[in-house]
Amino acid sequence: MFSKKPSLAEARADMVNKQLIDRHITDARVLEAMREIPRHLFVDRTLWDSAYKDRPLPIGFGQTISQPYIVAFMTQALQLPVDGQGVVLEIGTGSGYQAAILSRLAAQVYSIERVRALADRTQLLLKRLGIENVKIKVGDGGYGWPEYAPYDAIVTTAAAPELPAPLKVQLKDGGRLVAPVGPRGQQDLLRLQRQGDRLNQEKLAPVAFVPLIGEHGWEEDEDQ
Repeated sequence: MFSKKPSLAEARADMVNKQLIDRHITDARVLEAMREIPRHLFVDRTLWDSAYKDRPLPIGFGQTISQPYIVAFMTQALQLPVDGQGVVLEIGTGSGYQAAILSRLAAQVYSIERVRALADRTQLLLKRLGIENVKIKVGDGGYGWPEYAPYDAIVTTAAAPELPAPLKVQLKDGGRLVAPVGPRGQQDLLRLQRQGDRLNQEKLAPVAFVPLIGEHGWEEDEDQ
């Protein structure tokens, strides 16, 4: 007898229970956002059967959507204000999934994407989902977005050999910055917290992210 194929909603619930809760994602707000946001809509329809598996998936232009656990882990690590009034800067919009998750925990999300086609596609999807508190621009994410600084939290979804200096100065006192830093193919996920003029740093986990292309990362021809 053949077993019934789980629905996408059932697969999403299973993702939260087995990939997140069982792996020590404990922030109730993060878990609720991951239950609510339909990850399958952020990938091509041909990949829907894999949308809730614990792995990254291609989204075109040499970019990926991070595995669900990493999205939840990085979001939890930001420790966003519990009143929901935080302002977040995201470097590397990509599919928009991370921004959508953040939109449920913050008052405003500012996100920078270097690939215009991805930025345009994501803006349309977020509008379709009724997400109105994410603002996207096309540019070099290594410079941040000074116009709306300082930020309660900054997260980067592309890796740089060193943490871009402009991002450090755009972090609010007491705010947290989570970013993969290190050589191509293998990095440390770092969390920095500003304490006045100091930035206290800790290593969270080994990771492998796509490279940050631009002034504070790698040149574009290195990405080929």
